[in-house]
Amino acid sequence: MTGRHAAPARPPRTGRGRPGPAGRPPGPRPAGRLARRALDPATAGSVAVIAALALFSFAGPLVYHANLTRVDLLLANRPPGPGHPLGTSSYGLDVLGQLMAGGQLSFEVGIAAGILAGLIGTLWGALAGYLGGAVDAAMMRIVDAGIAVPTLVLLLLLTAVYTPGPGTLVLVIAVTSWLGTARLVRGAALTLRTREYVQAVGLMGGGRLRAVVRHIVPNAADLITVNVSFQIADAVVLLATLSYLGLGIQPPAADWGDMVAGGIQNIYNGYWWQIYPAGLAIIAVVVAFNVLGDALADRLDRGGRAR
Repeated sequence: MTGRHAAPARPPRTGRGRPGPAGRPPGPRPAGRLARRALDPATAGSVAVIAALALFSFAGPLVYHANLTRVDLLLANRPPGPGHPLGTSSYGLDVLGQLMAGGQLSFEVGIAAGILAGLIGTLWGALAGYLGGAVDAAMMRIVDAGIAVPTLVLLLLLTAVYTPGPGTLVLVIAVTSWLGTARLVRGAALTLRTREYVQAVGLMGGGRLRAVVRHIVPNAADLITVNVSFQIADAVVLLATLSYLGLGIQPPAADWGDMVAGGIQNIYNGYWWQIYPAGLAIIAVVVAFNVLGDALADRLDRGGRAR
């Protein structure tokens, strides 16, 4: 041993070249953020299904051209065959072309309504959880009252008041779907508001809105992303339900729910091609978004335990 002082031991370095906590073996740090984890089969499969159906709906009409506006009763109820791979409807319209066009409306309305519902619920829940006290109690009583009313009843009431259209349906579905998101985000906000970096905003003269938008919402982004995935799946189902009841998109436009509603009249005539393609498309999209949400939730949970 020399007369010099021994150099202090360096903390172990992780796989990214950063010092790690004492006692933790070297290696890559566990990642809690969704974007930092490799895609698992469930996530990859659900994303592939969603991407394939979106590509089919939006890029398909560029390749496959079909009559979707002119009624031709001479071509009505024809089974799948040359010229009409999925047959024709009772009005002589090409079912494959309808499936593509209906997919565009289903994706546009479903995704827009799901994102809007997530945005409304996020802001409402984050403000309620951050403010707390009487304001939180009043805001959440409004949420509880909305949840107590069946969603379908609210949808029927709103669609009876307003003329159904893509924009109107996005607002109607979003207004009836944000309540669950608000309760979820409010729970996260109650925990985040006690963090030092959030409390420091008020001490430094920052406003409440700044604390919510700049700190609480970004730190609950993983949770919000998972919930929005479920919201989109619910929005697609609600749109199909309204269309099936005749309260959805008005003709000549049609979504997958309209196709099912039109084909169900001929179910006993054996015209299966008027029902199954649209029905299977709805099931595939809804299941894919739900599986995606479950997979993201599992990844978030594993990341939280690893931290």
